[in-house]
Amino acid sequence: MNILLLYPEFPDTFWSFKHALKFIRKKASLPPLGLITVSAMLPQQWQRKLVDLNVTKLSQHDLDWADVAFVSAMGVQKESAQQVIESCKHAGLRIVAGGPLFTSEPECFPEVDHFVLNEAEITLEPFLADFTNGAPEKYYRSDSFPDVRTSPVPQWELLDMKKYASMAIQFSRGCPYRCDFCNVTTLFGHKIRTKTSEQIIRELQAMYEKGWRESIFFVDDNFIAHKSYLKKNLLPRLIEWQESKKNTTKFYTECSINIADDQELMDLMVKAGFNQVFIGIETPNHTALEACGKQHNTSRNMLENIKRIQRSGLEVQGGFIVGFDTDTPSIFQQQIEFIQNSGIVTAMVGLLQALPGTKLYERMKSEGRLLKSSTGDNVDNTTNIVPKMDVETLRSGYREMMHYLYSPKNYYQRIKTLLLEYQPPKFRTRIRPDMLVALFRSMIVLGIVGSERLQYWKMLLWTIFRQHQSLSLAVTLSIYGHHFRKVCMLHLKTEKQHATSPV
Repeated sequence: MNILLLYPEFPDTFWSFKHALKFIRKKASLPPLGLITVSAMLPQQWQRKLVDLNVTKLSQHDLDWADVAFVSAMGVQKESAQQVIESCKHAGLRIVAGGPLFTSEPECFPEVDHFVLNEAEITLEPFLADFTNGAPEKYYRSDSFPDVRTSPVPQWELLDMKKYASMAIQFSRGCPYRCDFCNVTTLFGHKIRTKTSEQIIRELQAMYEKGWRESIFFVDDNFIAHKSYLKKNLLPRLIEWQESKKNTTKFYTECSINIADDQELMDLMVKAGFNQVFIGIETPNHTALEACGKQHNTSRNMLENIKRIQRSGLEVQGGFIVGFDTDTPSIFQQQIEFIQNSGIVTAMVGLLQALPGTKLYERMKSEGRLLKSSTGDNVDNTTNIVPKMDVETLRSGYREMMHYLYSPKNYYQRIKTLLLEYQPPKFRTRIRPDMLVALFRSMIVLGIVGSERLQYWKMLLWTIFRQHQSLSLAVTLSIYGHHFRKVCMLHLKTEKQHATSPV
């Protein structure tokens, strides 16, 4: 049996980092972790071929070789997933689909032969049994959540690793919080399920043995949800693993803002190799936070919390949302001031969208305010609900906010604000050729060709003389800014073209 594992292309979004990846000659930020994990669960005698459309093209030769296509995708990959499925159908392949996109909206893909939904540790085995016996069903679902300690080591050998900027690993699934706009608990539940430290070390070692020496993303939606296990077990094991290597592998992850309450945890994470965290801030407006169920962000000084995290050696990236029911036109200036003062350079700001399976989705549906499916990209300048705020006020406020945040002057000012607080960890690192290439290309593209050349050189010289230990980070963030401005131009241009159309 020849199995073609297909991962659809990401559109040009903030999260794709497509324009930034060109500076380091990479094709994609991250590999399809779900697919290479599922591959490890398939019968050993089956032949496998991975085609990640973010790093290569799907050829007719691939389609002719395959007997069955396994497709996995997230919501933002919906358009590409439909195109991939159409190609497979035209080639006469049997199509098996799974992952967040298909779990949330299987009805949108009538061409798929079999849906293996929810978590594969439970639903894949019965499908494989039925498939082997020649009687597979259309849907395989589960209301229960598997023990992730049964999850195998992903098959890294399927990847062309040199085409990726980072690798990915998963420690836990589930989230204890109840944010009404978030579909994480719909997909993975509230109970925190973790792998053992031994599993994580095995996975890291497998990547290391394949030659990987760059950064690794812990894809957990809230890495710190099981603090006691982290502090007593996993982080000490990671520290031990790092000390056995010549260079420190840099880790980054997602977590909640209450990481700021635990200095011991932050210190251990930095010592283990973490230097960056993404935090869902959402909004500085406490009324909106309480209304959407994000109470753990209230009753605290979030600005001071962020600076405390930065001073501990963890750069903070942030997610922000406008368009909550309680938002008024003043929210745009509130968001701008908070983001600028916090030094959150990578600020992912989007309009509120209702995702299938969330409380927000059900409420919008019951109130007749749900318009269409979500695009899965909360920074594409669209919403799929009827907002309480006037639509044009929301759109124009968002557009002006994005112009302000990502204009070179204000963006580079945020880099300085961050570097004045940030205490870079003292990792054992080596200067890699791609780092020098990125620096040289940034000098050409940003320092000579780009419209931001004045701000770029001022920031670079300021960093060299004031914060030279953070020069690599400053250059990286400058390159990110180039990507963000490209994406903003794309979406804001689209917005102007459709300014008079309904939401």
